[in-house]
Amino acid sequence: QVRLVESGGGLAQAGESLRLSCKVSGSTFRISSLAWYRQAPGKQRELVACIRSIDTTNYADSVKGRFTISRDNAKNTVYLQMGSLKPEDTAVYYCNAVDIELTYYWGQGTQVTVSS
Repeated sequence: QVRLVESGGGLAQAGESLRLSCKVSGSTFRISSLAWYRQAPGKQRELVACIRSIDTTNYADSVKGRFTISRDNAKNTVYLQMGSLKPEDTAVYYCNAVDIELTYYWGQGTQVTVSS
C-alpha cells in the first residue's frame, strides 16, 4: 500500500506562484511513477505532470514552461512548483502514484484557486 498526503494549495493571484507538496509513505519501493493531476469543476481529471523512476518528466501542454515537478527521495516527497499562475489553473490538485503492478494511488486533493 502507498499513502499520499498533499499540502500547499490555497489562493493566489494571476501571475503568482505556489508550491504543492505530496508526502509519500508505505511501500514506496514499489512505486514506478509519481504525478500530479487536477480536476476543475465540471471537467474530467487531467494529468498535469509526471516523474518516473529515472527522473524523466512529462507535462501537459497547458503548463509547460510554468510548472515543474520534482522529488526529494530522502524526504519521500514530490513537489509541483507552479509559476505564472492563470485563473484556468484553478482546480483540485491530486497527487498520484503508480506501482510496479500498475495499481493507482491517490491523495485526498488540495484546492488551488487563482484569481484574476
